[in-house]
Amino acid sequence: MIRLQPISTADTEHYTFMERLLIAAFPPEEYRELSHLRNYTDQTGHFHNNLIFDDNTPVGFITYWNFERFYYVEHFAIHPDQRNGGYGQKVLQHICQQIQQPIVLEVEEPIEEMAQRRINFYKRQGFVLWDNEYQQPPYKAGDSFLPMHLMVYGNLQPEQDFEEVKQTLYREVYNVAAD
Repeated sequence: MIRLQPISTADTEHYTFMERLLIAAFPPEEYRELSHLRNYTDQTGHFHNNLIFDDNTPVGFITYWNFERFYYVEHFAIHPDQRNGGYGQKVLQHICQQIQQPIVLEVEEPIEEMAQRRINFYKRQGFVLWDNEYQQPPYKAGDSFLPMHLMVYGNLQPEQDFEEVKQTLYREVYNVAAD
């Protein structure tokens, strides 16, 4: 049975599992300095860092932000040993049922095969790819903006809601002003 368990840095074993998986699953430009992530995990009330368990076995992690009008999934990864076992689908179904609010996430542009596969996976879970031009702000000083797309589950519409979503992400997640 899938369950999400909030973690803090005090939970050394689980937090170490999450950090190692983050580093393995994402390129360095797609996550913040680990010291900053630790601070967000322990001190930011609307940021949630969760391990994903199947019964008592950790199989992945998911971090998300609660912005009241929508949730933003910042990072989501299943451990390589557990991939292709249906965990990604089960976790997204679980979270969509639990939250019952719109969910936003970022995906790479659909240029490479893996990015296309990831987008198609989210589409199969009910997410819609927005075509609006979107640049992910850099997590670290000296890094560049990354061309990405937003995908949305729920009742947000790109024509009416894109700017609000973008402004919120830029301000709250990346600490920059939207252009």
